[in-house]
Amino acid sequence: MIDIFQKTAAILIGSLLISIGINGFLVPHHLLDGGITGIALILHYYLGYPTGLAMFLLSIPLFIYAWIYKRTLFYNNFLGLIVASIMIDWLAPLRTQFLLSIFISVLLGGVFIGIGLGIMLRYKTSTGGTDLLAQFISEDFSINIGIIIIIIDGLIVTAGLNMLGIKAFLFSCLNICIIGTITSLITEQKD
Repeated sequence: MIDIFQKTAAILIGSLLISIGINGFLVPHHLLDGGITGIALILHYYLGYPTGLAMFLLSIPLFIYAWIYKRTLFYNNFLGLIVASIMIDWLAPLRTQFLLSIFISVLLGGVFIGIGLGIMLRYKTSTGGTDLLAQFISEDFSINIGIIIIIIDGLIVTAGLNMLGIKAFLFSCLNICIIGTITSLITEQKD
């Protein structure tokens, strides 16, 4: 059984890694993550909205659903959403700190986000959003959550193709594949 200290540590470490990945490596190149975070990044790039705040607001409908139908998932994920949203906006100054090539940024961003998300999911928490949706699907259909996240993220990045341009779209796709692969490896249960 996972205790409260392990879950809290997973939320803090996971949120920190996700925030570094987004701000340090994706935002400088106008790349997307998938899911609610990807939608929040689109709102940031084109309307200037704070990414963390947009992520929090966009996640509210899924948390209402979780409150009504899957209360345990609500409790396990709401704190993760709050901490990640705050950290993403708090660490926004990292956007100008790691000015690396787009390829290196995609690799490092994918690794940081994938490890952060994997740690959180391993301890039955997440940032909410489509990660929460992926948890619903994973529990109901016994499919690895990393695979579900790759599918959902791919659909959202594909929806942003016209706004991104082909280069940013392809690198965003590579990013979500890296994130999904690392998340799958970390969350895979060894029996």
